[in-house]
Parts: sequence; C-alpha cells; structure tokens
Amino acid sequence: MRFEGKVALVTGAGSGIGKATVDQFIAGGAKVIAVDVVEATLQAALSAWQAAGRQVTGVVANVMVEADVDRMIETAQTTYGRLDILCNNAGIMDMMTPAADVSTELWDRVLGVNLTGPFLACRKALPGMIAQEGGGSIVNTASEAGLRGGAAGTPYTVSKHGVIGLTKSIAFFYGEQGIRCNAVCPGGVRTAIGIGGAAPHAGGLGQVMGVLQATTHGLVAEPEQIASVIAFLASDEASNVNGAILPADHGWSVV
Repeated sequence: MRFEGKVALVTGAGSGIGKATVDQFIAGGAKVIAVDVVEATLQAALSAWQAAGRQVTGVVANVMVEADVDRMIETAQTTYGRLDILCNNAGIMDMMTPAADVSTELWDRVLGVNLTGPFLACRKALPGMIAQEGGGSIVNTASEAGLRGGAAGTPYTVSKHGVIGLTKSIAFFYGEQGIRCNAVCPGGVRTAIGIGGAAPHAGGLGQVMGVLQATTHGLVAEPEQIASVIAFLASDEASNVNGAILPADHGWSVV
C-alpha cells in the first residue's frame, strides 16, 4: 500500500481538507496522528475512523501554542516511534479584511494559526525526521492567496505568502538531509474554514468573489480533491519533488 509503514500527522484533521487527508493516509495504510483544536469535531471523526479499525490517534491541540505543538509531535514519536509525514493544514480566514481595517487581534490570530503554527511544527519535527532512516516529508497547505494579492484579506494573504517562504526555505536547507517540503495552494474549497463565526468584510468579500467568479466560473473544489494532491506530495511517488508550490485552484493562478 502507498503509505504502508508510514506515520503521518495532520493538523486541522477534524473536518474539511484535513479530514479528507487523514482518509487518504489511512486508506494507504498509514498510522495517523489527527490533530484539531475543536475537541467535539475531532472526536466525531476519530470515532468513525476507529470504528472502521483504523490506527488513528487524536490530539486536541492549538497550533499557536508551542507546548501543544511539542505535545502533538511527541505523541507521534512516543506512540508510533517515528514521524514520516507532517501535514500543516490547520488554518483560519480573515473575513476578507483589507489592511486599514485589520485589528491587531485579527492580525495576531491569523498569523499565529496560519504561519507560526506550521513553523513550530516543522521546527519540532525536523530533528527526528533527519535522524531517522528514510527522512521525512512535509506538506504545507498554503493558498491561492499565497500566490497573489487579491484572493483574501491582508492577514491571510500575508500568512500564506509566509507559508510558501517557509516551505522553500526548509526544502533548501534540509533537502540533502532527506527532507522534502512542498506546499499545495488551494483555490476555493467547500470547507468550514472561518474565524469565530464573524461576518466577512463586505467590501473585501465583494472584490475577491468578483475575481473568483470571473476566473474560475465560481467553481469550488471538494476537500477530497485537495487531499489527493497533498497525498501525492507526501508519498514516495513525489520522491523527486522538493520545494514545489503546487496550485490546486482550477486554473485561478494562471489568469
């Protein structure tokens, strides 16, 4: 099987792209650490996986909190003895808010989840991956907003540009030590990503949705379509792929 003998960790695993990614890994034979900040959502998904006899361990963690990130990586290492695949997928939106209307609280939260979280996880996971036979594969969920300025509000756009920079830097510094680090850039996806149920910024949302409708005919991907790309990048099939920033956006990025 595709991921036989592999141990994968996925953040934001309780729903959306993260849950679909866990499905891909367990179908391929991997043992999985499923991480989410919302305990009820994670537990519901975990119950279904475990009822099907899958080897999935749940961890409730906030990726903005260093101690939580350390604990989730250590759980993989203590439970399964190694960590082969790290998928930094957890993320929140910014209500499409332009810079002049961004509060410091909104900025800190979006950057914390979307960029600091992946950095903390990579920093914690890298030493073990480097030391183990077979190295490791890191896949970061970036965004169409990491490729252009008009796909989201300012904090989200900045955070996802940062994820792309983080991905390329890790690929450069650690490629010769057996680490591959790649990123997928989804466009519109049918998920529950948001931030505290707040209403979107009317002006920002209107501008972004106008571009999306014009360039992709409003097509919204299913989480499984993005998870398939993540699984490819994580797999040995992509053994010669390192530092790639792969759009999965129905062609939005070529316009």
